[in-house]
Amino acid sequence: MYKFITPLLLGLAGLFGLQGAAQAQATPQVKAVYHINTDVNTVPAILNNIRNHMSADPKAKIVVVTHGAGINFLLQDAKDSQGREFSGAVSDLAGKGVDFRVCNNTLTVRNINPDRLLMETKIVPSGVAEVARLQAHEGYVYLKP
Repeated sequence: MYKFITPLLLGLAGLFGLQGAAQAQATPQVKAVYHINTDVNTVPAILNNIRNHMSADPKAKIVVVTHGAGINFLLQDAKDSQGREFSGAVSDLAGKGVDFRVCNNTLTVRNINPDRLLMETKIVPSGVAEVARLQAHEGYVYLKP
């Protein structure tokens, strides 16, 4: 009798092992929206968080949504108080699939010409509405670093 139980148990263990592997492969992609509405001096740490996120999970889909003072780092020639520029970091992250979205309401209220934005950006009608849409309709998790 034991001769039959052992192969049966091994077969079941193999079957469940295969199911576990299939479930691991079917894990949905993590989608995160980083909400930035703070000044340029907070941005180096935020970009570092995004780099760390991408290093830990290269398949993650990351969208950065900006409004208010948060758009400033996405303007051409933007620098923080230590003279650090952002265009290289933004370009590098965009090359890895990170999307950068800018609030049109902010551009309008502040009378900023969209031509001043880095080429990696996309304008959305409203930053806060975009954050809500991504969460409600596209399953993004909200991160406010």
